[in-house]
Amino acid sequence: MDAPLRLADHDLAQLVTDWIDWAEAAKRLGVTVGKVRTMIREHQLAAAVPNPGEKGAGQRVPADFIVDGEPVKGLSGLLTVLHDGGYDDRECIAWLYLDADLPGRPIDALRENRGSEAKRRAQAMAF
Repeated sequence: MDAPLRLADHDLAQLVTDWIDWAEAAKRLGVTVGKVRTMIREHQLAAAVPNPGEKGAGQRVPADFIVDGEPVKGLSGLLTVLHDGGYDDRECIAWLYLDADLPGRPIDALRENRGSEAKRRAQAMAF
């Protein structure tokens, strides 16, 4: 029997259909690229290279993470919980886009303002 795929091994380019670079994220948020870098470092946003084998590929942010000029509500808390549990940005993004134990993907729950269950699952997973 095959072992389940680790979060880090998921193909993010397949899971996330719409990526934006840091400059576009800054534009949508109304901040500088430096501020986007800080937001990623402080787990208000997450970024990863969607296609690591792609020449010159840089980190990008899933477009779904920004709604109406703000990071989606609840994303920061959820990312912090996952990072505290030892997950990196790539694994966090994979988890948010997988339809695991929730009715739907965690990113959809956050975007629809029903992120409490997603956060509970993340807390359980992180420990």
